[in-house]
Amino acid sequence: MTELSALPWPFAPVETNSGKVVQMIAAILIFIAIMGIILFLASLARGRNGDRTVGYLYLLPTLLMLLVGLVYPGLRTVWQSFFDAAGNAFIGLDNYVTIFSDAEQLTVLRNTVFWVVVTPFVATAVGLVYAILVDKARIEAAAKALIFLPMAISFVGASIIWRFVYEYRPHQGNVQQIGLLNQIMVWLGAEPKQWLINSPLNTFLLIVVMIWIQAGFAMTLLSAAIKAIPDDVIEAARLDGVTAFGMFRFITLPSIRPAVVVVLTTIGIATLKVFDIVRTMTGGQFNTSVVANEFYSQSFRSDNQGLGAALAVLLFVLVIPIVVYNIRQLRASEGR
Repeated sequence: MTELSALPWPFAPVETNSGKVVQMIAAILIFIAIMGIILFLASLARGRNGDRTVGYLYLLPTLLMLLVGLVYPGLRTVWQSFFDAAGNAFIGLDNYVTIFSDAEQLTVLRNTVFWVVVTPFVATAVGLVYAILVDKARIEAAAKALIFLPMAISFVGASIIWRFVYEYRPHQGNVQQIGLLNQIMVWLGAEPKQWLINSPLNTFLLIVVMIWIQAGFAMTLLSAAIKAIPDDVIEAARLDGVTAFGMFRFITLPSIRPAVVVVLTTIGIATLKVFDIVRTMTGGQFNTSVVANEFYSQSFRSDNQGLGAALAVLLFVLVIPIVVYNIRQLRASEGR
């Protein structure tokens, strides 16, 4: 396998700061030259196919950047997943066998399944119920802002906030609990607990953070979809004596189904790639690691390049079906 240092420029690492500056300037000049050539060729395009030619020329830089920044690294990662930890010996599918047979890796897969099964559906359900409850209420704007605020916080910031919520101190003497959850336990006469070390409960406690963040996103999109339902449809249903539950089941839910699919799949993709929350709150310890965090740990902390690449490929493969389903549903809704 070709070593990274043996790769041709611009893929080979640069040792000195001056070299990095030269490389950056060279890349900018190359980009300017390419754009100049494209603009020049576009100015020469004439005739019936001129517009099509111009369109292809303007797409060329994007395609080149996709090839360099996405396709090449992706193919290289797939190739690297067939090698050992040092990236020297070809071992075939051994890394993938390890993922599906090693006890620690099976725990990682189990946790990832928990995240993907629970987070999208609960976050979407919370957002949908909230959107329905506050729809056309007097305090609708303030209520929506309240649940949307976590979206303005980074995953790391949200994780730090919730670490304080789960914080534990031994209940001895006059020691005060600074964790909200443990303080509530003390008020109720119970003993405080170290919430983040007990598996698999700690995984679900991390999932709560993701739900807290994503519920506002779900509420925003679903609220907009609910408001787009024609008023005459709602009035006709009320005149027919449809109950509140019937209104939700037969009118609201079918009308907003495309929006629900978009919300579910978007949150599902974000959940599959979750890294910040796990890394900040537990570092993947106490059986809380997921695929994205394990990929980082194997690649950059354990220096197991082969297994890390295999985990990255697995993550990519898991995301593809969700993306394909989302695209097909969007096309189906547009064709109705």
